[in-house]
Amino acid sequence: MTTPFLGEFVGTTVLIIFGNGVVANSLLKGSKAEGAGWLNIIAGWAVAVLMGVFVSVALGGQGDLNPAVTFAKMLNGGYATGEAITLMLVQIAGGVLGGCITWLFFRGHWEITEDKGVKLAVFCTGPAIRNYSQNLICEIIATFMLVFSVFAMFSKNVGAMSPGYGPYMVAVLIFGLGACLGGTTGYALNPARDLGPRIAHAICPIAGKGDSDWSYSWVPVVGPMIGGLIAFVLSKGLGII
Repeated sequence: MTTPFLGEFVGTTVLIIFGNGVVANSLLKGSKAEGAGWLNIIAGWAVAVLMGVFVSVALGGQGDLNPAVTFAKMLNGGYATGEAITLMLVQIAGGVLGGCITWLFFRGHWEITEDKGVKLAVFCTGPAIRNYSQNLICEIIATFMLVFSVFAMFSKNVGAMSPGYGPYMVAVLIFGLGACLGGTTGYALNPARDLGPRIAHAICPIAGKGDSDWSYSWVPVVGPMIGGLIAFVLSKGLGII
C-alpha cells in the first residue's frame, strides 16, 4: 500500500543511505574512494536526491524529502497543517534510519578512522568557520535558492515537464548548490538530512566516535526552515506560484 507518509519515510531513508554513503566512502580510512574529494561528494548527493525522489513518488509521496520544502508547500496550500507536520516527522525518522544503515554498511572503517570529526561529518554537516550567525545566514540563503529555484522550475511559465524529468533537474540543482554554495556549512538545506543522521550518530555504537555537536545542530534546522519561508513569500509575491 502506498501512502504519502510511507513515500517520504522510505524516500528520505534512501536519500541518506546514498548521501551519507558518499561522504563515508570519500572520508573513512580504508575506503577505496578515500580522498575522492568534494566533487565526488556533491555528485553523490545529487544522485541521492534523484533516487530518493523517485522512491518517494513510487510509494505515494511527493518527493519532498525535506521539511523546509514540505513547509513551503504547506504555506502554498499543498498540505493541511497536520499532514505537513506528520510528513516532517516522518522525514526525520527516515533520516535516522538512513544514518543507522550507513553505520552498519561501513563497519570496520569506523575502527581504523581516528578522526572523530570525520566520523561525525559522515552523518551531519558542520561549518568550515564556526560563526553561528554567519552559518545561519549561509543555510538560509542556500535553502532559499533551493526552494525558490524548485518553485521556478515547476512554475506555469516554465511549462510542464515530461514525466520523470523533474527529479533530474532537481538533482542538477543539488549538484550546483554544492559546487557554488556548499563550502561554508556543507549545505544541509534540509533539517531531516542533518537532524536525522545526527540522531543516528548519537545512538549508534560507532567505534571511537566523539560527541554529536548538538551546540551547532539548530543551525541546519532553523536556517532551512527560514529559507523555505522566504522562498515561499518571494515566489508568491512575484507570481511564480
